[in-house]
Amino acid sequence: MRLIALSTLQAYWEQHPDAAASLRLWAEVALEADWSSMNEVQARWSKAKVLNRERARFDIAGGDYRLIAAFYFPARSVWVKFVGTHAEYDRVDALTVSQF
Repeated sequence: MRLIALSTLQAYWEQHPDAAASLRLWAEVALEADWSSMNEVQARWSKAKVLNRERARFDIAGGDYRLIAAFYFPARSVWVKFVGTHAEYDRVDALTVSQF
């Protein structure tokens, strides 16, 4: 997959070292993947919550952080729309947030 906002993730994990390993793993898996549906995303990340046909939420660092990604499967692209603490996630609309 083509990962949009990788540099944003890198900046975030530099500021939040306790999330770094989980965010790096998520990015590595996404970059190597060739997903064509949310079913395939969820097959890899069983704890991911599918929000709609294009967005999913991922628990990062044991749920201390959340990541929302939007997928455009025909172009094999994934956009990071939000990354933040669980408390910050609780204050956004996961279906419309576009932090980056």
